[in-house]
Amino acid sequence: MPATHCALCGRLLPEGTTVDEHHLIPRSLGGRETVRLHKICHQTLHAVFTERELAEHFHTVERLQAHATIASFLAWVRRRPPEFYDRPRFSQDRRGR
Repeated sequence: MPATHCALCGRLLPEGTTVDEHHLIPRSLGGRETVRLHKICHQTLHAVFTERELAEHFHTVERLQAHATIASFLAWVRRRPPEFYDRPRFSQDRRGR
């Protein structure tokens, strides 16, 4: 099986680890297209954005990567090994709402 990479951070997705499928538009809002992500990358997206924000504004990998908070997270996580996992550094309570 060929090596695959996280669509968000670009790091290798190690074999034998849990890989998350992220719906670019949340399933609850009719989305079908998915991308493969590390668990920490996926959880960070959902800690930073609401489902509505994902559907309306952040429904492409490029838009996600361009967001300042996600760009900062990516700079940090790219220095970690591919199998690294920790709970997300952001919480929904800190979204400023």
